[in-house]
Amino acid sequence: MAFEFPIRIYWEDTDAGGIVFYANYLKFMERGRTEWLRSLGLEQQRLREQVGGMFVVSEATIKYLQPARLDDELIVTAELQDAGRASMQITQRVLLKQKQPTDTPQLLCEGTIRIGWVDAVSMRPARIPQTLIQTISS
Repeated sequence: MAFEFPIRIYWEDTDAGGIVFYANYLKFMERGRTEWLRSLGLEQQRLREQVGGMFVVSEATIKYLQPARLDDELIVTAELQDAGRASMQITQRVLLKQKQPTDTPQLLCEGTIRIGWVDAVSMRPARIPQTLIQTISS
């Protein structure tokens, strides 16, 4: 089951035509991933301070299907696709929340994000602590 995070579209998110600027979908996905990790008790700053490492994005593949517009309510999802020793692949979707609770949200954008674990001081790749993998995988 995917984690869900709500986002509303403001003027600052749009271009002159009131359409969400394409790069902002990456920001929305970042917020969704961060809140997903936070919901698991894995706050980025605390990981850096207590575990000595942090996640960084190493790859992103995005497919845009429909535009979001000013004042739209979106749902950003995050779901673990694969976990390796030093990186994880996360599937993310940005959906338009429908007005009626019984309606299915409309898919606007989808992507795959690879995050790698690095040593917080050297910024060199490192193994993800097994306890983190277990927490994220559960």
